[in-house]
Amino acid sequence: METSTFIATGMTCQHCVASVTKQLQELADFTEIVVDLPTGKITVQSEQSVPAEKVIAAIEQAGYSAVSA
Repeated sequence: METSTFIATGMTCQHCVASVTKQLQELADFTEIVVDLPTGKITVQSEQSVPAEKVIAAIEQAGYSAVSA
């Protein structure tokens, strides 16, 4: 099991959380996606490794800035 954590900026509401979650679901078959709105922390878990660059690109495609934590 692979777990990765990212920090996103610019999310302000539950719609933002839903947008990020949707983009990540389209990227890979994650077993868990946790988006914490107050901190901007995004944790993803998957059976196989997903490159951090691809996760960051998906978050950015949803409209937010992100970095690996």
